[in-house]
This record gives sequence, C-alpha cells and structure tokens, in this order.
Amino acid sequence: MKKYWFIFKSEIMSNLQYIFNIVVGFIGYFIILYIFLNLWNYIYDDPNELINGYSKMQMIWYVIITEILWSVLGGRKLSKKISDDVRGGNIAYNINKPYSYVGYSLASHLGSTFIKGIMYIIFGMLVGFIFLGEFPNLNIINLLAVLLCGILATVISTLLIIFIGLLSFFIEDSHPFYWIYSKLILVVGTIFPIEYFPSYIQPILNYSPIYVVCYGTAKLFVDFSYNAFLNVFIFQLIYIVISYLLCMILYKKGVKNLNVNGG
Repeated sequence: MKKYWFIFKSEIMSNLQYIFNIVVGFIGYFIILYIFLNLWNYIYDDPNELINGYSKMQMIWYVIITEILWSVLGGRKLSKKISDDVRGGNIAYNINKPYSYVGYSLASHLGSTFIKGIMYIIFGMLVGFIFLGEFPNLNIINLLAVLLCGILATVISTLLIIFIGLLSFFIEDSHPFYWIYSKLILVVGTIFPIEYFPSYIQPILNYSPIYVVCYGTAKLFVDFSYNAFLNVFIFQLIYIVISYLLCMILYKKGVKNLNVNGG
C-alpha cells in the first residue's frame, strides 16, 4: 500500500507545477455553468417552482457538482495513455514491477486529479454562490458525507476508464468505447437528474454507473438525507469492488495473451 501512496504523492507534486493549466480550464467550466444558469432561469418562471422535485437553486447546484466531477476526471487522457501503453508495448515494462498496473494507474490518476479537484471545488462553490447567493442547507457532517461520495465517485470513474483502456489488449482501439461512455455520462449523468427521465428508464439508471459516478453525489448535495447517503455509499462500494476485479481479470488475461504470443 505504501508504494501506491508514494505514487499518489509523486503525482500531486508533479501537478503542482501546472497550476496555470488548471486555471485556464476554469474558462470552459465557467462557460458551461453560465449557459445552464440562463437555461434554468428561462425554464423556471418562479424560483420556488418545483420541476420533477427540483427547485431552480437545486438544479443549478446539481449541474455545478456534476460538472466538477466530470471536469476534474480527465478521463480521455487516462484512457489514451493506457491504450497507448498496451498497443505500444510499454505495458510490458510494468509486468515485472513490484506493483499492479491497475493499482499504479489508479493511484497515479487520482494523484493527478487531487489538486485539480480542490481548485474546482473552490471555484465551483464560489461561482454557485455568486449566481445564487445561497448554498443548500448542509451541516459539516453532511458536507463530509458528500465529499466522501465525491471521492468514491472519482475512484469508480477512474476504474471504469482503466477497464476501457485495457480493452486494447483485445481490440485495436478502445477509444470508441470511451467516447460512448463519456457521452453517456455527460449527456445523461451531468445535465439532468435521473428524475427527469421517463419512469421506465429510471430503474435502469439507478443501477448504472450514472447513479454512482454523477447523480448520487450531486443529489446528496442538493437534497441530503442519511438514507440516501447510505444507499449511494453502499452502491459505490459495490461498484468499486466489481470494477476493480474486472480490471484485474482483464489485465491478467491480456498479459497471459502477451506471454503466449511472445509479446
């Protein structure tokens, strides 16, 4: 475990040198929030009106939280790196290392998103307060619970993207699969809550990655309850275990194929 902690800290130190790049990324984030602020201002004639159980304030904060989770992840870069490692043969250098390639990729990516995550949270909260003039009614314990779910959501997202990248062991290019996954999360997961979709689709979404990656954390932020937290938290733990095991199975099978074929 210490070696992964060292990898995590090393990535944090490395990314401290690129603070300016993170700040530049705020421009795109702000534009997205500004667009959605005007969208929900247009949809909600009355700020106290409820649409599918959400007020205007809740909808805007929902988008702010989901966009933080999505913007911080940087999944395309991770997926491309793993795919390039597999196709270029660089992954062979990691086979005999005293750590798991999956564990290394997870620790490395989480370290690279740590500083970015802190900055986006501060910036997002500031922008949301400027737009709305208020925060959802949360105490410190509620906020810590939401933060925990946000961290677990990032871990799940990273593991799912690692899994997609490892598909390159068996197909020529895994990027189309990442494109489908990213657009599904972006369009279905970050823009609208699950309650906005038809009732026959909602049960499917409640068991999909969308629930644990985007919806759960944002829903807790705008409408916290301990029952909802427990439900999201348990689902996230299940997803972490399953996604990690799937990554390890895929990696070991891919390495076995490399050895059999003399790669």
